[in-house]
Amino acid sequence: MIKILHTADVHLDSPLRSLALRNTGLRDTIAAASRSAFSQLIDRAISEEVAALLIAGDLFDGKERTARTGAFLLAELDRLGEAGIKAFYIKGNHDAENPITGTLDLPGHVHVFDARGGKYQLSEDVWIHGVSFADRHAPDSLLPRFKSPVPGAVNIAMLHSSLGGAAGHDEYAPCSVTELAGMGFDYWALGHIHKRQVHSSAPWVVMPGIPQGRDIGEAGPKSATLLTIDGGHIEISEVPTSVVEFVQTELDVTDADSDEALRALLKDHLTATQNALAAPQGVLRLTLTGRPARHWQFLRDRDVWIEQLEELAQSQGSLWIDKLLFAFSPPNTDERASSAADELAATMATIRTEPGFADHARAEVETVLQDLPAALRDKLMADEAARDALINRLTQAGADLVLAQMKGVEN
Repeated sequence: MIKILHTADVHLDSPLRSLALRNTGLRDTIAAASRSAFSQLIDRAISEEVAALLIAGDLFDGKERTARTGAFLLAELDRLGEAGIKAFYIKGNHDAENPITGTLDLPGHVHVFDARGGKYQLSEDVWIHGVSFADRHAPDSLLPRFKSPVPGAVNIAMLHSSLGGAAGHDEYAPCSVTELAGMGFDYWALGHIHKRQVHSSAPWVVMPGIPQGRDIGEAGPKSATLLTIDGGHIEISEVPTSVVEFVQTELDVTDADSDEALRALLKDHLTATQNALAAPQGVLRLTLTGRPARHWQFLRDRDVWIEQLEELAQSQGSLWIDKLLFAFSPPNTDERASSAADELAATMATIRTEPGFADHARAEVETVLQDLPAALRDKLMADEAARDALINRLTQAGADLVLAQMKGVEN
């Protein structure tokens, strides 16, 4: 029986992006999260006595890395070598642009496949195949570069690929699961897409996902994949890896008819969220929904509730707040009496539809966005429709805050 651990998209020293970084109690943990996750992978490889660690691309995180990244990696790989474990590595799009990967002298027990493709005999009946990226871009399929599987053996192929494409990921080395299945390999050790997915079990086509989420967009528990090969048969299991887990949840606060009731709901929700964590630490983005009777008071005092939520989270011991969002609505009411706040609401709604206001709001938003990094600007305003939707959200939020100040006192 042979065991192999499969990971990808480690993105060593990638900066984690979270509002929770403002809390000094979590800052060091987040800053070292990608390293800690990789160290846990090495620990697991050693404890499971695996024969090999497969790294299916994007071990590094682009150009802006230092020599400390290389020193850390070599120390961890040395631990593998001392345990008699081999490592197999293919370069992905981030590795191909990283200056470290071209100069780092990796230990002898680490085999790096080049862009021409090759194969390596791990044991008497197990072969590892792989193809690296030659440079940052790989617009064409890399499948023609793979050598034929070895007859009568278990053949594992390593590929960094977007497959048929995925939201939030550029297209690299495109191919289909059907094409992979027709190549004759027993296990495809994929990388590139950061969400874990088992695309096929005959043969195995596995995207292990990123071992450590980097922001709220990569929420949920993260993992690697452990292969157990026995008698030519492969079984797989999921191995948890993340040291910080990003979580997005919603909480219906319709029944919160008082501040005390809302605080109790928040406390119970935080407890349930912490109990569900797969990682030692959690970073939460919470959205409040529903139609609470105290809608305007809660919205008016949102700064107070943000502070209370952070205090409640810290009392949990391992949960931190990324952001608190208010997405609830006013309660249904049959009241016909018109108040000053209602009249103001109608006036603001009318103003928001006027062309002159729309032009002014558009100019203001575009001015602010010019100061943001290009990648974030593209995410917020990819096209005209996204720009108009953003303006609408911002102006509606502004109107709601004004009304909250009035209605919160009025009611």
